[in-house]
Amino acid sequence: MAQLTHAGYLALRRFPALDGLRAVAAVMVVFEHFGGKTWHPVAGWLGVQLFFVLSGFLITTLALREEGRKGRASVRNFYLRRVFRLMPVYYVVLGATALLYYWRDEWQLTAMAEVLPYYATFNNEYIAYGHVFGHSWTLAIEQKFYLVWPLLAFAAGVVPLRRRLGIAFGAIALLVAAMTVPFYTHGTSSYVVILMGCVLAIVLHDPKGFAVLRGLTRPWLGFVFLPLLVVVQFSAPWQIGLTGSDTSAVLSYAVVMCLLLPSVLGGGPLVRFFSTRPMAFVGERSYSLYLVQQFAAMFVMATFPMFRVERTFTALVVTVVALLIADLLFRWVEQPMIEVGRRVVARLGRRAEAGKNAQVAEPVVLEPVPLPVPNPA
Repeated sequence: MAQLTHAGYLALRRFPALDGLRAVAAVMVVFEHFGGKTWHPVAGWLGVQLFFVLSGFLITTLALREEGRKGRASVRNFYLRRVFRLMPVYYVVLGATALLYYWRDEWQLTAMAEVLPYYATFNNEYIAYGHVFGHSWTLAIEQKFYLVWPLLAFAAGVVPLRRRLGIAFGAIALLVAAMTVPFYTHGTSSYVVILMGCVLAIVLHDPKGFAVLRGLTRPWLGFVFLPLLVVVQFSAPWQIGLTGSDTSAVLSYAVVMCLLLPSVLGGGPLVRFFSTRPMAFVGERSYSLYLVQQFAAMFVMATFPMFRVERTFTALVVTVVALLIADLLFRWVEQPMIEVGRRVVARLGRRAEAGKNAQVAEPVVLEPVPLPVPNPA
């Protein structure tokens, strides 16, 4: 398949390969956490950064396309969709995890009472890293980012491309500067990674920007950048040892991911591979899979003592159990609550439209009341 045109890119209603990439990212993280030392050189934790790039790209693209259709992107509707998309299943898994620790009489041992306020308010990165439910720090990063990004990029209506790119690059510069001081919080580099996905979305949405990057949409380039992504991933432990920080590994991985992404938007063998039914199934459930992985591991290790040792087979079993639970959450929590969010957004939209119509309605013209004519004398 040839490279995409800008019109062809804008005509795409879905990017099916993104489901497969999310599936790979989620499984990578599970194997990193429960696969033991065998998987540590693979640096599966970088799957989180893959999530961040995809998130920034996809959410910004959707907002830009809404703006193109309606004249402006609704920040209110954006927040509503985020709330109904992320929070219900997050709090269900958090509640189930807390109850499980309480039932196992490990409430005090895990200091759950102390960390719950951080989890409940999405301040996980300040306390939770390396702690119980510690992988949820990524949700705190995303929630903070998407609290600010729509206000900067879309709240003022149609913001010129140069201003949006200026905002994004300015924020990247500030965050990179913040990473040079000793007190920056865990995950600061991840804000940069999300912004890189946002920048890619802005550039591809603009005709001139797309013309610059059009060469990257050639499907065969995926066979160049995907192996390069794997090389960068395997080099992560070496980069960390060299620099004493994961920043170099995170940013280099995100850069290659941004180079890869345009090649898997249209078509080609890689798109077909990442769009297969198993990939789509796991990718659609990747959010719940990511959230529930620790809960599933606790169940597996408590039920089957043979899996209490972290190794490849343990990670595989945890992945399967987590996927089964994630499927239930996807069907009974995620999808129903997303639909509720859509109905709320649609209802508010109808009310706003009705209000506009009432304001522009034809004014009622009252006939003048004739003055009484005095009787002649």
